[in-house]
Amino acid sequence: MSSGSAVTGSGAEEEAVAVPLGQNLLVHVAENGHSLEIRCFGDTLVEAIQQSIERYCGIPPGDQRLLCGNTSLDGAHPLAYYRLPRDDREVFLYNKARLLADSRPPPPESVYIPEPKIPPAPRPQDSPPVEVSADPALKALVSYEIRFRYHFQVANAVYRCSDTKFELCKRLLREQQVQERALDTARSNLDHTFKKVSQRYLEFVRCFSQQHRAHMELLTNFERDLQRLRAVRLHPALQCEGRQCLLDLLKENDMRKLADGCFSSQKQFEMKVSQLKANFLELKKRVDNLFNVMSSSGCKDLEKLIKEHQGVISEQKSIMQSLSKDVDTSKKLVDDCSSCQLSASLRPHDAVSAVGRIYEVHEKDNLPRIRNFDHMLTKLLEKCRDKKNEMNTLVHVSMQRVKSTQMNIRDIMNELIAFQEGMSHQDDFANLKIVSGLGHAYRACLAEVARRKSYFKLYTGLAGTYAEKLATECETEKARREDFYRTWVKYIPDDIMGSMGLFDSPSQCDIKVTPFDRDLLPIDVDDVEKLAPQSLVGPFLKSERSQLPKSSLSNSSTSGNLNKSEQNLLSADDKMDFQDFLGDYDTIDIAGTSKLEVENARLKAELASAIATLCNLGVEYGYESIDEEQIDSVLKKAREKTAEALAAKDEFANKLKSLLTANQEKCLSYEKRIQDLEERLSNQYMQGHMVSGSKGTSGSLVSAFKCNDCNLEVSGGRQTQIRDESSVAMDEASSTSEQPSKQTEELPRDNEDKIVSIDKEGQMLTQLTMADTSDVPVEDHHALELRNKELLVSELQNALDEKSKQLGETESRLSAMADEVNSLKRELEHARGLLDESQMNCAHLENCLHEAREEARTNKCSADRRAVEYDALRSSALRIHGLFERLNSCVTAPGVTGFAESLRSLAVSLASSVKKDEADTTVQFQQCIKILAEKVTFLTRQSAELLDRYSTVQAAHGAIAKDLDEKKELIKNLYNKLQLEKQASKEKISFGRFEVHELAVFVRNPAGHYEAINRNCSNYYLSEESVALFTQQHPRHPAYIIGQIVHIERRIVHPDQMGGAPRPDSSGSRRPPASTLNPYNLTPGCEYFVVTVAMLPDAVR
Repeated sequence: MSSGSAVTGSGAEEEAVAVPLGQNLLVHVAENGHSLEIRCFGDTLVEAIQQSIERYCGIPPGDQRLLCGNTSLDGAHPLAYYRLPRDDREVFLYNKARLLADSRPPPPESVYIPEPKIPPAPRPQDSPPVEVSADPALKALVSYEIRFRYHFQVANAVYRCSDTKFELCKRLLREQQVQERALDTARSNLDHTFKKVSQRYLEFVRCFSQQHRAHMELLTNFERDLQRLRAVRLHPALQCEGRQCLLDLLKENDMRKLADGCFSSQKQFEMKVSQLKANFLELKKRVDNLFNVMSSSGCKDLEKLIKEHQGVISEQKSIMQSLSKDVDTSKKLVDDCSSCQLSASLRPHDAVSAVGRIYEVHEKDNLPRIRNFDHMLTKLLEKCRDKKNEMNTLVHVSMQRVKSTQMNIRDIMNELIAFQEGMSHQDDFANLKIVSGLGHAYRACLAEVARRKSYFKLYTGLAGTYAEKLATECETEKARREDFYRTWVKYIPDDIMGSMGLFDSPSQCDIKVTPFDRDLLPIDVDDVEKLAPQSLVGPFLKSERSQLPKSSLSNSSTSGNLNKSEQNLLSADDKMDFQDFLGDYDTIDIAGTSKLEVENARLKAELASAIATLCNLGVEYGYESIDEEQIDSVLKKAREKTAEALAAKDEFANKLKSLLTANQEKCLSYEKRIQDLEERLSNQYMQGHMVSGSKGTSGSLVSAFKCNDCNLEVSGGRQTQIRDESSVAMDEASSTSEQPSKQTEELPRDNEDKIVSIDKEGQMLTQLTMADTSDVPVEDHHALELRNKELLVSELQNALDEKSKQLGETESRLSAMADEVNSLKRELEHARGLLDESQMNCAHLENCLHEAREEARTNKCSADRRAVEYDALRSSALRIHGLFERLNSCVTAPGVTGFAESLRSLAVSLASSVKKDEADTTVQFQQCIKILAEKVTFLTRQSAELLDRYSTVQAAHGAIAKDLDEKKELIKNLYNKLQLEKQASKEKISFGRFEVHELAVFVRNPAGHYEAINRNCSNYYLSEESVALFTQQHPRHPAYIIGQIVHIERRIVHPDQMGGAPRPDSSGSRRPPASTLNPYNLTPGCEYFVVTVAMLPDAVR
């Protein structure tokens, strides 16, 4: 069904506007597979489409549901809202009235199976007129042409009927394919809805499992938490009458009532959730079954079958072409015979024989085949109709089940919403959680007190440091202003400067810290474990231990790691108020307080803050952060982290030891070098007092001073290199090798007149050269030598003064080196202090390990308790297993009657052995056995009745089968008899009314003519052409001739047609007749027939 409709939401003006989405919307009707092609645009409302559908399908808009993929179309929106119309998207129409459970099934598909309109057979008088004198063979060819044309008309009628049937089959296939796609769309929509509810269900089950586990842990550990609270004593300053321990802060009776109420409500909620799980599993099973049913359509097989029958139409076309060609051939033969254009080798009788064989092919092959093909297509159409009815029923039933399943999904969704709402209102458990969190809260408060004490120390110390810095800045500013005044007062009068406001001085800053936190308890971080030990308050849960970073578990051997852990655990406000404040102590020194004390106070504050954070984690996530399946993995992680912390501690201790060893070696090298330098200085000093006025002595002194200078310079450089590179050994050879060049550079020169050389022993040799010594007198030579000596002595004195200054500098360097050694000693002491701190951290880690062992022991106790519960469950399971064994023995009893009797006896024995202390499951099982026994007894009686009925029906069936066999045999005999009669009728010689293709016997009369034997009329004569055809095969005329009639010509003798008939002579030749108007000498007005026959293959003579 295909129809078109112009449905637009605007006028004709908007039709001219080009819409990129398209202009045709294809709507498929799911219940019957029909399709509607509606002309529309993107701004057309869905409501207009629904009205058009109502006009063509009769479905009211209220009962229409339009689906495009997983989207349902709303009548108030235009098509463009859903990106329609488009060629690659189709819309399916579902009738809501058909989705109801009590709706009637669709009526059977009404398909009209057409029958071929066979034209009536041609009559002899309908043949075209032929001249009386025409050749009988020509008349036979004309008769064959008429027959062939009739065959073509019959085949054409059958072919048109077959083509119509094939088109109907393809239409039914298209409708089934449309219905299959409609089922796919409905299945996709249902799958989309079911996935949403499944996702919500899984999320609910996950949340419920986590909450149920947390609540059961609360209820299971309720008594243990009460005992712990009773064991924790309050601080003496907090104790009063009626308040001695933590449990006194709560109302124990109210808490016990609250725990009982929570336990009962939890059990009820768990039962409801179990029912919800059962309902969801049943819904999932229904959905899976529905998907299997909706996927069981066989359109592909039907499509393959239709493609195979496409060859039937092709065969019919080829038969039609063959028949048309035969019609043309017969017409051509008739035309050739009429115009005498036949060849010499092809005579009219030969043409008649050939056309007769073609006629037999038509009758025996072509026409039966084309009718058989039509019958095959009729069966195909009937099969397509049956498949279409099955598809209609499948769509109807599937859509009803889809509607019912969607209602169940909506019910499950409502239940999930209600249960999630119920899970969010668990105020009683929130109040019950106070019991487990009270110990953590008390421990956190004590840790906060310790943190605030450390914070007060750090805060007041930092205020004093800031006051000293501000005082220093104030004095610096005052000195700068005084310098400014002294510099410019010479130019600017005082009154002008006063008017400019340049005489003011900065005021002294007085920082005063008002005391706070005066009412804190007199406790420290070490007292927190004494007042609220972790073993009584509640150990860290495995979930907390796994969530804490490594630095928190190891108490942060370095402050950087602890800062990182607290940044991960504390809130943003804690980071701004505490962490940022403590971060400044790494670079600021507090006056009057050592760095170790500042670091210790800061570490105590951080430790207290970490304890409070851990308590917060224990309260918030105590029972909600870990699954039972992850216990082993979390314990393994805790052991690995503890091992890593211990390894880090050992590594840090080894590092400190190596640093300490390196500093000790450095100090020893410094001491050795200082002793060496002191010994050299003392030797040089002693040599300086032994200087004489001689030349050799002066040279030696100069050489000694020069060597001393070089040694001092080299040793100073080496000391600096030792301080920078922390090296121990000195390279004496290098310093000695550098002395000659340096001494040469430091000695005075007189315009290249003196050459100073220094040997390896440090002795100086001076040689005086003159430009021309022969011309200078001896007195001048001695005066010049004296003057040179005086100059040398003055230079030596200057060198001595310079070396004295260098000696002072060396002493200052030695004092600086001593200060550096003292500084290294202080650093060593600080490193030792850090080593002590690391050892304390190791001890704390050992305590944590002990706590982990305690927790493992607690877990072992819990496992033992669960083992007891398992034993109870195992005994119950064994009891149930015994009951099932007894039931199995009943089921395996031989015979139905034995099964019923044994089951009845089992029910009686179970009813008599009911105990009061048995579980509800056992009682329910006994009730089920009792009901099962009653139903099996009823089914046994019903089975016996059915067996009796079956024996009766089987006897009747045997009698009917015997009667049916007899009738089959009778039908077979009758069919064989009918076939024999048909065969005999085909080969029987006709003696009554002659028809074409029948056999006739012609006997030669005394006149020499062959006259047919006929009971009704005796005026049937064999034509001369037929006589000639038979006489050509024999030397003499036969007594009778048997042939197949191919043509009958009716004639009447007129009065003017009197004459004798020709007679054959003795030689067999025919004499010319005297008159050929009346060859058989009949009376005027007499009717006679001239028959043309064909020779039979086995003609009887």
